Amino acid sequence: MDDMIICRCEGVRLSEILKCLEEGANAVPGVKKRVRAGMGYCQGRVCQPVVHDILAAKIGKTAVPQQRAQSPIRPVLMEDML
Repeated sequence: MDDMIICRCEGVRLSEILKCLEEGANAVPGVKKRVRAGMGYCQGRVCQPVVHDILAAKIGKTAVPQQRAQSPIRPVLMEDML
């Protein structure tokens, strides 16, 4: 059961997330920084709710901080802005 893949984009497994919790992660951004869950193609749209539920169950809190959504950034020509 610990080998279940939680983040399909980055291949993060449940055992890795549980290890993060043992190391002191207490929020989704903490898990993200340690094992890259939520940093793949979907930007956490698929795995963030699952990671949130795992944290809430293990920590015992229902209001666990989530990661902030950021818009994709790409270069823009100056002439396009005028």
